[in-house]
Amino acid sequence: MADLIIRDVTIYDGTGAEPVSGDIAIEGDVIAGVGAFSASAAASIDGKGLAAAPGFIDVHTHDDFAAVLHPEMAFKTTGGVTTSVVGNCGMGAAPWASANRMARALDPAPLPEWNGHRGYLDLLARHRPSVNIAMLIGHGTVRHAAMGNDARAPTGAEMSQMKAMIAEGLEAGAVGLSSGLIYDPGRFAHTDELVELATAMRGTGALYATHMRDEGTGLLDSVREAIAIGERAKVPVQISHHKASGRAAWGLVKTSLGLIEEAQRRGLDVHADQYPYTAGSTILSAIYRNGGFGNAEPESVVIASAASHSAWEGKSIAAIASQMGCDAASAAERVLEAEPGATVVLHMMCEDDVKTVMAHPSTMIGSDGLPTLGGKPHPRLYGTFARVLGHYARDEKVFPLAEAVYRMTGFPARKFGFADRGVLKPGFKADLVLFDPKTVIDRGTFEDPNRTPEGIAAVYVNGQLTAASGKSTGARAGGVLRRARR
Repeated sequence: MADLIIRDVTIYDGTGAEPVSGDIAIEGDVIAGVGAFSASAAASIDGKGLAAAPGFIDVHTHDDFAAVLHPEMAFKTTGGVTTSVVGNCGMGAAPWASANRMARALDPAPLPEWNGHRGYLDLLARHRPSVNIAMLIGHGTVRHAAMGNDARAPTGAEMSQMKAMIAEGLEAGAVGLSSGLIYDPGRFAHTDELVELATAMRGTGALYATHMRDEGTGLLDSVREAIAIGERAKVPVQISHHKASGRAAWGLVKTSLGLIEEAQRRGLDVHADQYPYTAGSTILSAIYRNGGFGNAEPESVVIASAASHSAWEGKSIAAIASQMGCDAASAAERVLEAEPGATVVLHMMCEDDVKTVMAHPSTMIGSDGLPTLGGKPHPRLYGTFARVLGHYARDEKVFPLAEAVYRMTGFPARKFGFADRGVLKPGFKADLVLFDPKTVIDRGTFEDPNRTPEGIAAVYVNGQLTAASGKSTGARAGGVLRRARR
């Protein structure tokens, strides 16, 4: 007898196929059947009027430390997310000393210490969070551990040290290596260094994910570099948060998508992810250097979190400069002196580009949310997946709902190697979301971002009810997803 049957629900199975009406049976942590069942179950739910989909896989997160410090992960589960890929943008969970240094920008709470990538994953296996966790090795973290913030090429000994750390991460089950080429120290790495390190993954199925060097007017050269690294190292590539930042770069995504298509025709396994907003978010120090704001204007740079200066949160650098009676550069320097880890929201993209990237078949969905749970984080932290379903699929008709579900489930599961997730199929793990396709929508705004989406009725992680009607149940059924060895 099944533990739970969801009856008479519209099933979006995660493959992109047209939905069908039917029942879903769950036994323990797996899907026991999809179809029509006359047998009884320990519990049943009337799914009439609701849609069922595989749990959403957030391929681009910075939840490494939130999974330890805030294991209930309500900001994920209430939005339908059942799996987070951590370690993006070159910022990984190990080695611990370098990771702990980077973690301070996201959460001041002290972290327990772990030993290497294996120690991190083993900690999560013992103290389970509410979502599944898959891990990327962070190039920036590894580089910092080997050579600090030095702006130079590594010595032979330092390269060997980095390779050893990457080998340890791969042995522990990491799904790939990420780079953050606008951040210290990743921005000091030349292409050859990245190729040599990525080559360690050749033949393993692990991928190279990259926050590229320039998402503004240098976007096309950055995409070419990412593709070249994958082709030279002979590894799959994942381009992080594909976009064109700054008015001067708007429209370049049509060409960057063409570069991806050309590489795919040559046989490279290259795709991208995207968050569904025209604003991004990062740490202020990454965009403000040497008196300049990169592709941003001071009016478009808004403080999201400043732990000891909440009065700055929600205000632009231009507005803060006006209050301080100084220019924008001086204001940014004062903010960074007082709050070195201050995070910002950047209003820099155009809606046409967002739609163009989203409609392209190379694009899956990743929130890139920064879990600074105080302050005013980017609303993508809570609302990414509901926004794609409600705003872009249903209202804007960028693609059919079945395609939207696929971009969040079956597609990323295949890319990242989650062999038993991402599709509603007997024998697969029972990660699933029930939502109302007529009402599902994100509710967070930049002024009031910490709001759960509307229309997410229930979320199951490994068969356990983890969120219902916008509230966490407290269940911590998530697991560690380790890359299968080849």
